[in-house]
This record gives sequence, structure tokens and C-alpha cells, in this order.
Amino acid sequence: MILTTLAAATPYLRYDALGLDPVALDLGFFQLKWYSLAYIGGILLGWWYLLKLLGQPGAPMARRHADDLVFYATLGIILGGRIGYVIFYAPEMFGDPLRILRLWDGGMSFHGGVVGTSLGILYLARKNGLQWLRIHDYVACVVPIGLFFGRIANFVNGELWGKPTDVPWAIVFPDTVAGVEPARHPSQLYEAGLEGLALFAVLSLLFWRTQARYQPGKLVGVFLLGYGLARFFVEFFREPDSQLVEFAQATGLHMGQWLTLPMIAGGIYLILSAKGRRQRVEPIAASESVA
Repeated sequence: MILTTLAAATPYLRYDALGLDPVALDLGFFQLKWYSLAYIGGILLGWWYLLKLLGQPGAPMARRHADDLVFYATLGIILGGRIGYVIFYAPEMFGDPLRILRLWDGGMSFHGGVVGTSLGILYLARKNGLQWLRIHDYVACVVPIGLFFGRIANFVNGELWGKPTDVPWAIVFPDTVAGVEPARHPSQLYEAGLEGLALFAVLSLLFWRTQARYQPGKLVGVFLLGYGLARFFVEFFREPDSQLVEFAQATGLHMGQWLTLPMIAGGIYLILSAKGRRQRVEPIAASESVA
């Protein structure tokens, strides 16, 4: 009762006042949601940017390979993301297999999507005799685009909000589960800024201004380390998933934080060992060799 009264009296911005709607287009018989558009926009813009990267000397694959990669990566994102969500966040869904197929019921796991995309890259590289780690480097530069759109969609949906706070930029999200509406950290925007904009800027700088792309594994290592640190940090300001509150209390960390630890370790290893993998790069799409 006290929290409800305080929430009503606070001067904080209310989510309801922003006029946001999870549905971008409603035709009655068909609804197009912003979350779906985030996936579509992230894939299309990422595809365009990947082609820009492949236009530079020393590219690890040709455009025809990139077109195939988009298909495999999309499958990896959807299948891996959904399976990862069920395994790590909602294992009870295994009791109702048909519910797993209802992608609109529940959510997606980024960590699962990473695994799915990596398997797609491995298949493409093996099938075409390409260097899988260098392809990973180029894809890593593209992923933050999708992360940015995805986190913005989380905000538009009014989901995955942060913990109660009194910072001036706090937002009051409708909380029908707890029955109270305290002002909260807009953690979705924190993640959009760190995992999306900041990580994209760092990887772009390394790709365009340094020789990082000629050291296999360095760019994907920076991505893994950067994403892992950003996600681990923001989770301190974010509420754990409702079904994993007890897990967070028992372990001291959120599930998302535990899942980032292998990413951080793997990223550090790839960065430190990248120089040892540097070799003469014979480009697939360009006309000159790069030492």
C-alpha cells in the first residue's frame, strides 16, 4: 500500500505516458509487432553492413557466401534463441513440446542465438572450405546492430525492466505481477547503449582503423568480452526473470550473468592468442593479398 501511494506521487516518467504499443501494425486479422520488426530490421541492416565489410581487402568470403550465411544465421538465431530460452529460462516447457513452437509465448535467449549462429557459420565454412574463425570476426562486427534493435523492442514492449530506483531518469512500468509500480531503471536502454551502440563503435574502430581483422579471432574475442562485461554489469540494475528469482537469490547472480562468464573467458583467450594466428590472408572477394 505504501509503495503504491509513493509510486503514484512520484514525478517520474510513466511508461504509459510514452504512448508506446508493442503492436506496430494491427489489421485485425494480422498483427505485426515491433519485436518482429526488430529481428527483421537487424538482419537486413546487418546483411547490408556485412557486405560493406566484405568489400574491403582480405575478405574471408564472397557475396554469394554472405547471402547463404544470412539464411543460416537467421535459422540459428531463431532455433538457437528459442531452444536456449527453454533450456536456461523455462525448462518446464519441455513438458509441453507444442508450447516450444509458439515463439510468441515466452522469449528468446541471446546466448542460445549465439550458439545457433556459430553452428551456422561452421556449416557454411565447412561446406565451402572457408576459414570459420575469420567469418566469425566479420559477423561479430554486425551483431551489435541486432542487439540494439532487440533491446529497443524490449523497451517498447515494457518488458525486462530494471530494479526500483530513485535516479532522475527512472521510469514507472506497469507491474501487474507485483501489484505495485515503483520507478525503475530503464535497463533495456542501458543494454541498447552498451551492447548495441558502444560495442558497435568499438568493433567498427578496430575493423576500419586497425589490422585486427587480419588476426583471426580478435574481433569475435572483443565482441564476446565486450558483450559479456556489458551484460554482466547491467544485470545488477535489472530484475531477474520472474521464474528465476529464487535462482538469483540462491546463487547471488542472475542466470544472464552466469551465462556471460564463459563468453568473457573465451573472449579474453581469443584476444590474447589472436596475434599467434595471424597469417597471410588470401582474399576471396578482393584482388590483392594482404600480409
